[in-house]
Amino acid sequence: MALIRFCLLLLLSLPALAAEPRANPSPQDSARTLELENQPVFVFQAEQAGLTPEQRLQRTLQRIRGLDDEDLKQTVRYQPLADPRLRGMALSINGKPLLTILDGDLDPGDQLTLEQAAARVQARLNGLRQAALEQRSPEQIATSTLLALLASALFVAALALIARIRSASRRRLARQPIGRLPWLSGRFDVVRFLRAAECQLVDITALLSALVAGYVWLSYTLSRFPATRPLGRKLGQSFWQLLSTIVDDILSALPGLATVAVIFLLTRLANRALTLLFGAVERGQLDLPGLHAETVGATRRLAAVVLWLFALIVAYPYLPGAGSDAFKGVSVFFGLMVTLGSAGLMNHAMSGLVLIYARAFRPGDYVRIGEVEGTVSELSTLSTKLITGQGYEITIPNAVTVGGRVSNYSRHHATAGAMIATRVTIGYDTPWRQVEALLELAARRTPRIDPACPPQVRKLALQDFYIEYELQAKALPDAQTPQLRDALHGQILDAFNEFGVQIMSPHFVEQPATQVVVPPVRWREPPAGQ
Repeated sequence: MALIRFCLLLLLSLPALAAEPRANPSPQDSARTLELENQPVFVFQAEQAGLTPEQRLQRTLQRIRGLDDEDLKQTVRYQPLADPRLRGMALSINGKPLLTILDGDLDPGDQLTLEQAAARVQARLNGLRQAALEQRSPEQIATSTLLALLASALFVAALALIARIRSASRRRLARQPIGRLPWLSGRFDVVRFLRAAECQLVDITALLSALVAGYVWLSYTLSRFPATRPLGRKLGQSFWQLLSTIVDDILSALPGLATVAVIFLLTRLANRALTLLFGAVERGQLDLPGLHAETVGATRRLAAVVLWLFALIVAYPYLPGAGSDAFKGVSVFFGLMVTLGSAGLMNHAMSGLVLIYARAFRPGDYVRIGEVEGTVSELSTLSTKLITGQGYEITIPNAVTVGGRVSNYSRHHATAGAMIATRVTIGYDTPWRQVEALLELAARRTPRIDPACPPQVRKLALQDFYIEYELQAKALPDAQTPQLRDALHGQILDAFNEFGVQIMSPHFVEQPATQVVVPPVRWREPPAGQ
């Protein structure tokens, strides 16, 4: 039987030679290429004794088809041409000529001699011949079959072991409880979600292990038989090349990862040192110019962000794949997102820094921002939250807070209380000295007003029909401003009603026929009680 029927591919993958087919041959080269079972062996390029390269190819194919079994047992040899007029090498097997390699078949760019080209073609043909002999040998086929069966048995055992390990891992996960996560609460079943994620991770690991085992089994089994050995070797080479690439990439990335680890370790140490420094300032153990108790927290966070960003910039070139297109694409994506969404965000963030470093107020202060009045519950980077007297939580963007007027009723000495101010309008028919005395009396009667600080009354404006007075009193340090103001208003009403002075708020057009006051005997009429 002819050699072309049995040979499938080359014994070894050899580098590109002169007179060899290229990776992307042209149609003209394909018509001159000697192929055995779709495997290129040699390319004829020169004419010989009036024969074109295509005719030389057909003559070689005819000679190969004429080979018998005894010929295949012999080794392919080469020797210089006997014709002194031609410079070339003749390849033969068992004394039968196969083909000739002429000097014109060589590509000058390959820089190879005739002997080197002939040796390469000889190695190819001998490899194909050996594959054909193995294909015909019953002993070789039996041995290959036994090895393939043994490999199949090991593959089945590996699959069974993988399935058993997977089942054992899932059972162990089912028995192992997950600790409580106080930072994750609500209706969302976190435990079930984490358990499902762990089970999915086990399944994916088992599937990947099975695929690797199947790939190795298929590569080994195919390489046992001459007919499928090229494919098996190709699969094996691809697998080992992949492993080699992964290991090489890991080893190449180790120095960079070590550098990144050192950078982040130093950054962590520097961050901890800054935390200790700012903590000492916050506790009052250390005094640094420009740092106050209200701003030290924000300064600590800003310093940490700047420090870690600087560390990331320094470590970025050492990260594996930092110069790849994937990293570049991610950088462009995040840059686009920051550009599109940072306009309003940065406005509020910078306004928050202005509020913090201006020390306009702090959590716990009773303030008035625009038309909203309440106690500051939170001063964050983007917004300020107030708790009103009705118990509502009002969120005000920091940009709005900075753009408006802020009245801080709690800004006073640390050991003193807040200043409480209220206004009343009284007609011109009431002596202003009496009004001042009544307001001072109401302030002295009000609980939680500091008796050590006398209340003050100011005449703010002389309107068309009334005089506008303002009462200012200092509260005790532990007094609550909304409750204290409510009590002060009640005492003012009682004092003015007790002495028969009518409060003309907000306006009046003419004097009423009778005074609009409530005598003391009517202060507790039902359902007010006694």
